[in-house]
Parts: sequence; structure tokens; C-alpha cells
Amino acid sequence: MNKLSLIALACASLLSACSLMPTYERPPAPIATQWPGMAVDKNASIDSNVRNMDKGWKDFYTDATLQELVTIALANNRDLRVAMLNIDLARAQLGLRRADQFPTVNAAVTGSRTPNSSGAINSAYAGGLTVTAYELDFFGRVASLKEQALAQYLATQEASQTAQISLMAAVAQSWLSLLADEALLSASQQTLASRAESLRLVDLKQRHGAASDLDLRLTQTLLESARATMAQQQRQRALNENALTLLLGQPVPASARAQLTGTPLDSLRFADWPAGLPSELLTRRPDIRQAEQLLIASNANIGAARAAFFPRISLTAGVGSASSELSALFQNGTWGWTLAPQLLLPIFDAGRNQANLEASQTTRAMALAQYEKAIQTAFKEVADALAGRDTLAQQLQASQALLQAESERTRLTQLRFDNGAASQLDWLDAQRSLVVARQALVLTRLAFLQNQITLYKTLGG
Repeated sequence: MNKLSLIALACASLLSACSLMPTYERPPAPIATQWPGMAVDKNASIDSNVRNMDKGWKDFYTDATLQELVTIALANNRDLRVAMLNIDLARAQLGLRRADQFPTVNAAVTGSRTPNSSGAINSAYAGGLTVTAYELDFFGRVASLKEQALAQYLATQEASQTAQISLMAAVAQSWLSLLADEALLSASQQTLASRAESLRLVDLKQRHGAASDLDLRLTQTLLESARATMAQQQRQRALNENALTLLLGQPVPASARAQLTGTPLDSLRFADWPAGLPSELLTRRPDIRQAEQLLIASNANIGAARAAFFPRISLTAGVGSASSELSALFQNGTWGWTLAPQLLLPIFDAGRNQANLEASQTTRAMALAQYEKAIQTAFKEVADALAGRDTLAQQLQASQALLQAESERTRLTQLRFDNGAASQLDWLDAQRSLVVARQALVLTRLAFLQNQITLYKTLGG
């Protein structure tokens, strides 16, 4: 290769560093610096808050059975498996874009035999290495497309992380729902047995004239109401178990089933977050990082659209041997090389390149809006979870106090009823209120624990 060729390749290498891609700058977050009703701890730095949040998921989900279920779901859940396969697909597409930055070298052997005007046969044989239509990326078109593919690959990784965090939260909340179902069923079974015994006693009294038909019907109403409630709860428990089975990708293991009746809902504890977390920590959420990577990808696509207005230079080259006889191919004196550059300058394309540029700029504006919406949505989710943390804690305390009060009221009403100082209606009303208080306490405790999981998830899991 002569000096002129070397100079041409050197210039091509220098020009290939040129890029028309806009410089990316992270947009400011369109949210407040602190959550509603919460003051930021000025003594705690961002780094210290990050360290507090960077604990593994097992430090939050401390229950052994729950850890087992989450581990099974991470290994078997099909939605998560698809998300991981999307990473492989994006990685392969990134590999294609990276390969476009380098020439493709092929080994080629050609031969032809054609008759001439005198009737003789002309033979031509060639063999060697060829580079076909390699684009010299003077204006960064190929590099911009590679940067776009890289950002899309990183966005796919963040999407899989979001899917993993959501899956862990869904498994934990489904497990809590099953525990709550068991608690409600246990209470309903006790209530059903108690009301069946009450009906037996009232029926005995009615036969001896100590109770009226109205008392008997009221007791029957209470018993059938308990049966209907229990059937509803059994149906809901089956639905919740089916949902957990789908999340796990397999039936609920026997070890977890054994813990359903032995793990009270109020025995579960989750790690709490420190107070005063700044809203800047939302940028650590994988769904927000995914939206930002998509914004970077659309930004890179503008560079490729701009480069389409400039000349596109491609190079076809080859080195090898040529001979009129196949037996003489690759012998001394038959070697040579070819160099065939091609320059294409768009002159008239009916506005295609301009429309492509405008489309890429609009796509970037849409990606920016989606990125800002992702931040605002995340801010709302965390604010909702923080609002629920305090109010649900107060509601849980009130529900516990209410259950204690209703239990004492039922005990006193039972004493008064047994001694004839209270009516059957008073006794039935106390029984109904006690059942409602028990159910309310279980459901409030469930909401409180699920809200803790939601807060963990919305802060980035």
C-alpha cells in the first residue's frame, strides 16, 4: 500500500471521530426536593442515605419462608425470564451495531470462462481477501447508531431490574395476603362454631318456651351470615394462592404451606427506612434509569439523522491473486490489490432526510416527556407510601384498641344476657361488632405490612 493510501486511511480515522450527535445533559427533575409533609435531614448526606438503602433484599425480607418464595420466583417466573431474554436480544443488537464500525473481511475465489469472437475460451480466475462497501464514518452516523443501541441495551437491563423488584414485592404481598386469609378463616371458623352452639342453646330454650321464634330466627341469621362469610373467604384464599403460584412459576412448596397456619401475620417485621430521605434518590430507581437511557438513545438517533445530510463514503478493497489459468493462481507475479472508494452525496430525496431528522427530534421530545413523567410518577408513589406509613400505623393502633373494647363489650353483654339484663338483639349486635373488629384488625395489619413493601419497592427496592 503506497503513502497516498496510508494518508487516506489516516484522514478517514480522524474524520470518523467527528460526531453530529447533540451533547447529552440530564434534564432537571420536575419535582420538589422533599416529600409532602416531610423535612429533609440536612445532617445526612446523599451518600449516607444511599448506603442505608443499598442493603440487599434479604435485609428487608427477613422472614425465612418469604426469602424461600422470593428465591423460587426469581428462578422460575416466566415474565422475569422474558425480561432477561430481552437483555440477550438487546446485547446481540448492540453487537451488530458495533460490528458496523469495522470492515468485514471475506475470503473469495472467483472464476469465469467465456467465449470470445474468434471462438476461443477466455479464462479468468481470482482469489484473495475482500472488503465490500465498508462505510468510512466521517460524520459519526454509524457511531451514533452504536450509541443508540448501547443506550437501548442499558435500558433493557434497567427494565429487567424493575421487573425483578416488582416480582419480589408481588410475591411478598401475595404471601401476606395468604397469611391474612388464614387469620380470617381461623376467626371465621371460631365464629361459626360459637354461633352453631348459640343456635343449639336458643333452639333448646325455644322448645321449652324460654325463647321466642324471633330469637331463634335471629340466631339462625347470624349463623348463616357466618357461613356465607367463610365461603367468601375460602374463595378469596384460593384465588390468592393461585396468584402466588403464577408468580412462583410452580406450586407453593410444602415447606411454605406448613408455615401458613404457624406464622401469625403480626409476627412479620420489615426493615424501616430512615427519615428525611431526599427526592434525588428517585434517580436510583431502575424504571427512571430506563427512561433516561431511552432519552439518551433518542438523542443519539438525532446524530445519525443529521449525518444523513452529509456525504456517505464507502470503500471496497481487495488483495489477492489473479490469473488466466487456475493452476497459476497464487503463484509469484500474480498478486495485486484493488481500491474502489465510493462517495454518495444526497442532492434530492423529496425531503426524506429532513423528515427523518424532524421525526428523531420529536421522538427525543417524547422521550424527555416520558422521562419527566416517570420521575413525577415515582415521586407520587413514594409520597403515597409515606403518607400511608404514618396513617396506617395510627389506624392499626386504633383497630387494636377497638378490638379490645369490642371484646370486653361482648363479654359484658354475654353476662347481662345470661342473667336476663340484656336482650337477644343486644347480644347479637355485640357479636356482629366483635367479628367486624377482628376482620378490620387483620385487614388493617395487612395493609400496613403491604404498604411497607410498597415503600421499599417505590424507593428502588
